[in-house]
Amino acid sequence: MAQMNWNEQSEKALAILSKGAFLTTAYGGKVNTMTISWGSIGFIWGRPIFTVAVRPSRHTYALIEQSNEFTVSIPLADMQQALALCGAKSGRDTDKFAAAGLATLPGRKVVTPVIAGDFLQYECKVVVKQALFPAAFSAEIASACYGSGDYHTVYFGEIVAAYSSDSK
Repeated sequence: MAQMNWNEQSEKALAILSKGAFLTTAYGGKVNTMTISWGSIGFIWGRPIFTVAVRPSRHTYALIEQSNEFTVSIPLADMQQALALCGAKSGRDTDKFAAAGLATLPGRKVVTPVIAGDFLQYECKVVVKQALFPAAFSAEIASACYGSGDYHTVYFGEIVAAYSSDSK
């Protein structure tokens, strides 16, 4: 596993993120991963930050609220079937790791594991979280993304470790 600077592969990471990545969190012996395709990598408050959005209806939401940390595993190989499964099933009802054939590796600087395989890995500790409110959105975005009224909470995670891992 090769250590990298937090921004060394950010352009590549964001290009892949739009096609899907795994957001993983853990608390109290429970580990869950979900598919994300929204997020950003930047520099705020003098820190490298990975920003992710999670709806309160998601199983991941309760875990991230309790753990205040998460990992993002951005696949460097085709993971479309696993991403589709992890985006369609809930961790409340399904062991997504078993169903998708995913394994984990321990985080280097956080308790939450990363997905094993050929990935860009980001380990993050939540430094700010903000629930999004309907009045803050343009009508176009509210209509397109929040028809059900299930607005995201945005988590700003300080990137405490960034590296590439390879299962080969």
